[in-house]
Amino acid sequence: MKKHNFAAGPSILSPYTIKHTAEGILDLDNTGLSVMEISHRSKEFVAIMDETVQLFVELLDIPSGYSVLLLQGGASMQFCMVPYNLLKTKAAYLDTGSWANKAVKEAKLFGEVDVVASSKATTYSYIPRDYSIPGDADYFHITTNNTIYGTEIKEDMDTPMNLVADMSSDIFSRPIDVSKYALIYGGAQKNLAPAGVTFVIVRDDVLGNMERDIPTMLDYRTHIDKGSMFNTPPCVAIYAAMHTLRWYKEQGGVAAMHKFNVEKASILYDEIERNPLFTSNINNVDDRSIMNVTFVMKEAYKEREADFLTFATSRGMSGIKGHRSVGGFRASIYNAMPRSSVEALIGAMQDFEKSL
Repeated sequence: MKKHNFAAGPSILSPYTIKHTAEGILDLDNTGLSVMEISHRSKEFVAIMDETVQLFVELLDIPSGYSVLLLQGGASMQFCMVPYNLLKTKAAYLDTGSWANKAVKEAKLFGEVDVVASSKATTYSYIPRDYSIPGDADYFHITTNNTIYGTEIKEDMDTPMNLVADMSSDIFSRPIDVSKYALIYGGAQKNLAPAGVTFVIVRDDVLGNMERDIPTMLDYRTHIDKGSMFNTPPCVAIYAAMHTLRWYKEQGGVAAMHKFNVEKASILYDEIERNPLFTSNINNVDDRSIMNVTFVMKEAYKEREADFLTFATSRGMSGIKGHRSVGGFRASIYNAMPRSSVEALIGAMQDFEKSL
């Protein structure tokens, strides 16, 4: 039976990425060596690193004056690296989910943190909009997509201070104006590669302004100076990322991926609205994520949620159980998710409706 992987992360990767990464694990470009065992200083891996960074620049149209880093530690490490490098006295944060909340917790270790708005009281069911950012904040931090709750910030903000964004789960899913951000970061295991590599896009002029001493490994300048090779990088994950970015380029780039993602999300949300058994967790249509579609059974059918999960699983749907803090269901439909899998989920929803 074909499996349809709706897992939130680690998540689906394109067959292109899996195939070419597997080939490189067995034998990298006829070198007789695996990408798992070559030196990161070798000309073969330096070429992989260089191409991956160049594809970041090309696909996201990153302007000059920015550096692209490929590090380790996941987005969770960035929760402390960002304030370590940027927070002098005060930072502003928008609390839109569990990961944003964790970022706030880490930032408080380095200075004053102003949480300008939060949707926590309603289980993060919307993106706050009625707030003001303190003018003396060193930076304003947002989490653009919230995998657990199914909300997303879909536009690049204009802010008077440095804008920092965690884009772990929606990078490359839509065009972004990188010039509006001082720093963008994210874990890999959604739209880039298997877990192990973390990307950072940072405007060079925001660095080097701190009075505090920064540990060598936590200073972005260390990794800029060494081309992300101060220590041994996660070679296999970077190799996989390179192939993912090659695939995006073949598909027509980020704009093409965005069009495809909107189409997939639209047909699934349309079915949630049409089907009398289900309802969306997110009332404001503009706030609904095109990466993570969350939904529950309507109150009249609440006792059938377990039955639907069993039914959908029997039809090949994998990873659709909602996060424990929300319940219900979550369909993560990242860039690599084919429309046919979304249609298969819709078919399961319709067939379950007919069975009642």
